[in-house]
Amino acid sequence: MRSLSEIETAAKRASRAVGFSWGNSEEVGKSIRLLEMFGLQGIKNLNHYYKEKETKNFEDLNLISEKNEPSSEAFCPIILGISFLDQIKLIENFDSIHFKKIAHPVIFLSFLSRASEISGKKIHFKFDQNEILLNLNVNISSNILNQEFPKFANEIEIKFVNNQDNFTDSEWNNLYKLAENTFVEESDSLKQGAAGAGLTDND
Repeated sequence: MRSLSEIETAAKRASRAVGFSWGNSEEVGKSIRLLEMFGLQGIKNLNHYYKEKETKNFEDLNLISEKNEPSSEAFCPIILGISFLDQIKLIENFDSIHFKKIAHPVIFLSFLSRASEISGKKIHFKFDQNEILLNLNVNISSNILNQEFPKFANEIEIKFVNNQDNFTDSEWNNLYKLAENTFVEESDSLKQGAAGAGLTDND
C-alpha cells in the first residue's frame, strides 16, 4: 500500500510534468493526498483528467464571482480550486456561488474541503443530483461517496454554512451546572491536602 507521502509527491511531480507551476503542483499533491486519505479516488481521477487535458481545452478561472460559466468545454478543477483557496476571505461572504461545467468535480472537492478548514465554516457542495457536506477538512458526508464520481458536473452550487450549536441554551446550562459540582470537589480536596501537608510539616 502506498503511503500518503508517496501519493502527495507523485501527484505533485506529475502535475509539474503536465505543465503546472511548482507552486500549483504542490497544491495538487496536498489535495490528492487528502482525497485518498478520505477513501476517495484521487489518483484515478487525476490520471483521467490529465489524459483528457491532452486533447480538451479546459478553462482557467482566476477570479470567482457569484455566477461563473466557462466559454470553453469546462473549468479546470485545479486552477478553480486554487483560486477558491486564494479568494476564500472574499467569497465566503457570498450567499451562494454557482458554476456551470466543472471537469472532474472530485478534484475540486478536495480544495473545497481545505477551504472549509480555512474559513472555519462547513461548505455545502451540490452538483447535479449530488450533495456533499464538507466539515472543516475533518470529514465528508454525502449521498455519492460510495459511487463513482462523474467526469463532469453541469450545475454546481456552493454555500457556506454558519456554525451553530446542536443544543439549546437550557441544555447547555443544565450540563454546565452539573459540571460545576467538580469544582466543589476539587476545592475540598485541595483544602484537605493542604491541611494534611501542614500537619506533616509540623510533626
